[in-house]
Amino acid sequence: MDSRTEHQRSSVVIAAGGIRALPASIWALGLGALFMDMSSELVHSLLPVFMSTVLGTSMAVIGIVEGIAEATAAITKVFSGVISDRIGKRKFLVVLGYGLGALTKPLFPLATSIGWVFTGRFIDRIGKGIRGAPRDALVADITPPHLWGTAYGLRQSLDSVGAFLGPMLAVALMAWFANKITTVLWAAVIPAFIAVALLIAAVREPEHQTDAAVRKPLTLAEVGRLPLHFWLIVLLGAVFTLARFSEAFLILRAQSVGLALGYVPMVLIVMNIVYAGGAYPAGVAVDRFSRRAMLIAGLVVLIAADVVLAVAASPMHVFIGVAIWGLHMALTQGLLSKLVADAAPAALRGSAFGIFNLITGIALLLASVIAGSLWSAVGASATFLAGAAFAGLAALGLILYRGRSRTIQEERA
Repeated sequence: MDSRTEHQRSSVVIAAGGIRALPASIWALGLGALFMDMSSELVHSLLPVFMSTVLGTSMAVIGIVEGIAEATAAITKVFSGVISDRIGKRKFLVVLGYGLGALTKPLFPLATSIGWVFTGRFIDRIGKGIRGAPRDALVADITPPHLWGTAYGLRQSLDSVGAFLGPMLAVALMAWFANKITTVLWAAVIPAFIAVALLIAAVREPEHQTDAAVRKPLTLAEVGRLPLHFWLIVLLGAVFTLARFSEAFLILRAQSVGLALGYVPMVLIVMNIVYAGGAYPAGVAVDRFSRRAMLIAGLVVLIAADVVLAVAASPMHVFIGVAIWGLHMALTQGLLSKLVADAAPAALRGSAFGIFNLITGIALLLASVIAGSLWSAVGASATFLAGAAFAGLAALGLILYRGRSRTIQEERA
């Protein structure tokens, strides 16, 4: 009864304070993500077409490049999460990761072969891996637990605003520079360095107690402290990710049905407008309603997106499928972060995010390789139908699962 009363009281606080109750550093993290995503998505909205047309790369190779890049980020997140737990500091790693991402941006317009692109993507994803787990753990460190869903939703929403501003800038610049992709890619450099400067100046992290539990390195014994509930979330995230391969294939799908080169970035604009608009309300809803029901809803929406993209015969059909895909992202990405934060002990929070991202990153590698191979061997429709099948498997598992739905805080109350 006490825990239920506390949950009701928390809901009142959320309704009364909401977004205004969040620490200023959450806004700084969100705005930093906005500028970096503006830079990254400008590049990513053009890079698949750049690889396939300018460099003549096959779909299978694109899948391998994208998959390895994302898996690299996931593996790096384990180490950065563990280090941030050990030293009790996270901002340094966050800034280092964003800094590496900024430094890679000139490599893409300079690329003359797939090797250059691979190198740029590889280093950029190392930067993403370094910053990812410490940043997600820092959000929980500086935010009251009853506002975690709201904080993750706001950060993700601002991230997504940058993710559609980048492709919008790409469309405008492609028109201005007569579809010269190499010239347009240079524009990604400026917002990347703005992001780094903002994080250095505006993010403040709390002082950690220097106890041994925070400072010791991750061992098998420490991993054993992570509860079964956490590992079930990791398994769910992995199956979820198998259904959600690299967004490069969304761009290539639009091109495959005749979308003109200069308008290809519109794919990510449509997706991220929906994503940005839905992420914050979904985060607030996570603090109030059933997590399991929202996950199932997100998977059903993903199945719908995959089916629409599989049968798409025109750019308009692709845009509809991509918009539904963005809604699925809004419903699930902040929620998965909150579930990890709920399940992990505070002293292992960075490590928990690192492990979660490692497993889901490996799943994304498999998903992207499978997607590229299916596309090359069978066609685009098979790629998206396979994604729908994996999403259906995850949804079925959630429907059949009758485990506990209480959070760590409720169990301790």
